[in-house]
Amino acid sequence: MEGHHAVDWVALPLLADLGLYLAIGAAVGFFAGLLGIGGGILIVSALALSFAVQGVPQEHVMHFAIGTSLAAMASGAFASFRTHHRHGAVDWAVVKAMTPGLVAGMLGGVAVARLLPTAALKSFFLAFMAYVTLQMVVGFKPEATRGLPGKAGLFGAGTFIGVVSSLFGGGAAAVGVPFLTWCGVHTHRAIGTCAALGFPLAIGGAFGYAVAGWPVAGLPAPNLGFVYLPAFVGISITSMLVAPYGARLAHRLRGDTLRRIFALFLVAMGIKVALAV
Repeated sequence: MEGHHAVDWVALPLLADLGLYLAIGAAVGFFAGLLGIGGGILIVSALALSFAVQGVPQEHVMHFAIGTSLAAMASGAFASFRTHHRHGAVDWAVVKAMTPGLVAGMLGGVAVARLLPTAALKSFFLAFMAYVTLQMVVGFKPEATRGLPGKAGLFGAGTFIGVVSSLFGGGAAAVGVPFLTWCGVHTHRAIGTCAALGFPLAIGGAFGYAVAGWPVAGLPAPNLGFVYLPAFVGISITSMLVAPYGARLAHRLRGDTLRRIFALFLVAMGIKVALAV
């Protein structure tokens, strides 16, 4: 009996953590489906706070949170771009031109992030969170003042998006949608195209952070470098299941009000990350 109780006490924290990751995934899927933005920021914020409490080495908390976030976003990105493709909302020529730069920028950004302390990554993450929050509050939609650049320009834009995403753990939408809209792409098509870009971005980022964290000692197991597998699995499962419900609700509620509410929530999360990590 004593052995049995010992196993239960060991398993209890693991089950509690899995429950937390399932809840994070549900929240991420809901808001990603509802608003189309903010999923990566929400994952990184929640995981950074969770990992800090779990005793992850302080100098690697943000690396671990960002790497796990990118891995967890892959399944949701795959489901998302398939849905947009069925609605004819993906410009595959743009995806093809931007993806090589996107992956190169992501892997280069991961190499830089590996050399940066958690404090520097946290500062970048909080600055980008402020940018996304402001986007939501003011409903920023750039005017279409030019057309799409050529292949070299799209490669460069993809590289920039990859570098930025590697340092804050999010997808392509936060930077990619305003860029494509500025280049005259219709908003729905810009969102669908960025959803398709989000899949190779997540795969490349997860691979890069797994390799970068492989030699680091003291990280919680089971893990692949800077990717924590229980969080990856839990968030992936519920985010895919819940996202369609958020998308359906988006058509019934006022988007501007919801964005402002979510922006306030991001501000609160940002303050907690700034104080705790």
